[in-house]
Amino acid sequence: MDRSSGLFWGTIVVLLGLAAFYAVGVHKELLKGRRAEGKIENGNIVKLVRVVDGDTLVVVQEGEKPASVRILGIRAFDVKVEKDIVTSYGQTAIDTLERLMADRPIRIMLHSTPKDRYGRYIASLYVDNQDLGLKLIREGLVLAYIVYPFPAMSLYLQEQELARAGRKGLWANKDVTARALALMSEWQRRTE
Repeated sequence: MDRSSGLFWGTIVVLLGLAAFYAVGVHKELLKGRRAEGKIENGNIVKLVRVVDGDTLVVVQEGEKPASVRILGIRAFDVKVEKDIVTSYGQTAIDTLERLMADRPIRIMLHSTPKDRYGRYIASLYVDNQDLGLKLIREGLVLAYIVYPFPAMSLYLQEQELARAGRKGLWANKDVTARALALMSEWQRRTE
């Protein structure tokens, strides 16, 4: 085997190793969310246990075990990939959720399909009657996730366009905007 061929295969092995390492990390995070199998009643007050990422968290209802919740209608960028241009926006979404929800009562409103395929509750969350998903959209920290329709979808899309026009959050960066638009285009194709 010549040197360039050896270098090529060495690079392939390293990339496969990194992909496996990343996949194991993602799998562990999903399992953490799945282990949070407590019960949540629609309209009840819950408390924050921890924020998993910019659109998933673990909450607890009094007298129950913790439960994993996927915030309805939003999609945050992943923070697991280092040196990715979008990582800081995912982290800002996490930090914002932690700040808004820490030590405060959270009202949970379950979606008509209460759980996703990972066993997470799908819900809108309110602190002081403020829709947290909508707040993250308005600040340009997450994207409106339109694959599964929800009652406030048109409002989320309208507020997302205002954030984009105002160059708020991720919309201030042209490279991140390009990635966001590509994702949104893919989601639109899924709904057709």
